[in-house]
Amino acid sequence: MWDLAKIRTLLDELEHQPADDLETQDLDFKEWNSRSMSDAVALVVEMAICMANGGGGTVVFGVNDKMTGRSKAILGVPLEIDVNRLKKAVYDSTDPKLTPVFQEMSVTEGTGRLIVMQIYPGLPPYTDTKGRGKIRIGTDCQPLTGTLRRRIMVETGETDFTAVPVSGRPEKLVSAAAMERLRKAARRENAPDDLLRRADRELLLTLGLIRDGRLLRAGVLLVGTEDAIRKHYSGYAWTHLRMASDIDYTDRTDGYDALPIALERILDRIMADNPITTVPQGLFHFEIRTYPEIALREALLNAFVHADYRHNGPILVKQFRDRLEISNPGGLPGGITPDNILRHEPVSRNPTLVDALTRLRLVNRSNLGVRRMYQALLIEGKEPPVIIDEGEAVRVIFRASDLAVPFRLFVAEEADGRHILTVEDLLILQYLLRHPEIDTVTAARITQQSENDARETLSRMEVDLGYMERGGTGRGTYWTLRSDLHRRLSAPGHPDRDRRIDWEAAKTRVLSIIKQRAERREPGLSNAEIRQIAHLDRNQVVRLMRELRQENPEIRAPGRGRWARYEWGLNNKNE
Repeated sequence: MWDLAKIRTLLDELEHQPADDLETQDLDFKEWNSRSMSDAVALVVEMAICMANGGGGTVVFGVNDKMTGRSKAILGVPLEIDVNRLKKAVYDSTDPKLTPVFQEMSVTEGTGRLIVMQIYPGLPPYTDTKGRGKIRIGTDCQPLTGTLRRRIMVETGETDFTAVPVSGRPEKLVSAAAMERLRKAARRENAPDDLLRRADRELLLTLGLIRDGRLLRAGVLLVGTEDAIRKHYSGYAWTHLRMASDIDYTDRTDGYDALPIALERILDRIMADNPITTVPQGLFHFEIRTYPEIALREALLNAFVHADYRHNGPILVKQFRDRLEISNPGGLPGGITPDNILRHEPVSRNPTLVDALTRLRLVNRSNLGVRRMYQALLIEGKEPPVIIDEGEAVRVIFRASDLAVPFRLFVAEEADGRHILTVEDLLILQYLLRHPEIDTVTAARITQQSENDARETLSRMEVDLGYMERGGTGRGTYWTLRSDLHRRLSAPGHPDRDRRIDWEAAKTRVLSIIKQRAERREPGLSNAEIRQIAHLDRNQVVRLMRELRQENPEIRAPGRGRWARYEWGLNNKNE
């Protein structure tokens, strides 16, 4: 949920970007319809249902999400609108009933009043009283189709495919080899010995995989024979392909094994073509693979655990020369997106399966698996995984980037000095090795934190750890990697080594072009054009132009919208 203080901070961003750019999975801005009270109330009901189905969130009414500039974007809500009436309208018009919390916020623009609606997570699906509904996916409210309703029911545990008992005696359905592989994997993760020493049936009972004398589907997937899996998981299979190109493969293997056997077989095939780099450190030599085994294991476990087994589609692994792709049927569950996956509370598509694996310590409920995957790649100086939600499938991509030896040794030395770098620290350091600087907006985006949390992370890395230097002031504050650390961590020949933005050179060039265009009676420069000229990003251009206008009052402030341009004053065109 977004509290009023955070929303006030976001409203200041409207000077530089439209509210549409600030929206997230759990935050939306809506303009109030002052022409029709019934249409305005209908929008409130629609947004309440949308947010409730998407896992809860905050809606700010009274803001045009397409306009830039507070005075143009903040229109407000009429003073006569009664929040109690809105609350009653939502309650009366929803099924099951929703009771949002409405808050009022005073502003200086528009009517002077915004209304904030807080929708807390519940048990979807929710619709209106006519059975219509929408669901928040990313920053959009999409129609709640039959497929999405089924997906919600699966993800909330209302219909758990893996919880269904199957016919036949458990002893006839269970593979002894799979049981031993499961014990071996759990023992490696330090599962309790007294649990693993139990007989097969007792262990399955303890894990909740036998109910009323019948094996559940989760048990079939974990320790079932191939025949049992084919019978009770008609769409299940795993496939590993060695790809020669995007459309051709040189080698293929398919399997219908129980999860621990499948995991072992897939890992063996990947590791057979997973090059090793040897890194000397003191008296030891460490062998490091192109794809860290821990990252592979976590990605594969996620694919098996969160697959939608109602769909006919394999757990698919494609191994290219320059990347590895792991995909599973079923999109990201319960409001999780690639942009919040590091922070979102874990959501189980197959709760019974997850419960059993949690007791065996093969997965956890704290969403640490994704962070482990990120960390395993980042500490070696590699790119973080790319996670793509394709709607009916999720794809995780590992790039076959080279090991950055200086960076790996630095992380190890910091750990010896009791500075354990977090995933956020690693993401920021890796970003600064590829870019000259970082600001809070960018840090928040790449670490999936709020801007306040990102600012605290940057300050800690500057003050406590001494990795970075601060520049600029106020909203123009930015951080750069300390020059000696940049030289130490950059690989020899790194194209960005020692690169810094030359602000004075950039300002001189931009100022010269603006003057020249004025002399030729041509339009000034837009933010996008300045980005191309100075090789900066959008926020850096805003900062640069703010400084340039302070030094040169003749530069007129840009207008609003996509055609806004910085112009040299009309009375100075001949200078």
